[in-house]
Amino acid sequence: MPIRCAWAGENPATVAYHDREWGVPLHKDDALFEFLILEGAQAGLSWSTILNKRDAYRAAFDGFDPRKVARYGEKKVAALLADAGIVRNRLKIGSAVRNAAAFLNVQKEFGSFDRYIWTFVGGSPLQPNRRQITDVPARTPESDAMSKDLAKRGFTFVGSTICYAFMQATGMVDDHTMSCFRKKR
Repeated sequence: MPIRCAWAGENPATVAYHDREWGVPLHKDDALFEFLILEGAQAGLSWSTILNKRDAYRAAFDGFDPRKVARYGEKKVAALLADAGIVRNRLKIGSAVRNAAAFLNVQKEFGSFDRYIWTFVGGSPLQPNRRQITDVPARTPESDAMSKDLAKRGFTFVGSTICYAFMQATGMVDDHTMSCFRKKR
């Protein structure tokens, strides 16, 4: 049995996410947009809650196509608020719509969201050496800078803690603990 980061627990979905996705560098804009929305939806909740609703989110948010999400009007927002498969929070749903429009603006300015977002870590994953889960911070100077710049560009639900979780999820930082079989050495 491989040794994993303690947060992975024993839930098969969480273990699979830890083993296959968490900390893997992402450079595809559609995947980056998905995690931006999911991390915002997770605010105040456990990641396992969002992970269990991920397929419902993909269906509800048109496969996380930012062009479609940016055009959502009140009728679509009302439908999302009635969708028991996702977190039915008006602020989080409204944030997804606003973030889609801001995401498209960043793509236009930088050529891709990927090109923009990876500048906060100098283009390469950060490789801290965390001995245990308690060594992992909730935020860093990089996530502070990302949060500030995203907010300046019109994004919401992008506080520093959310940004750090996004960085971990998308492989911008490798926070696997040193004993974890996934830690890159």
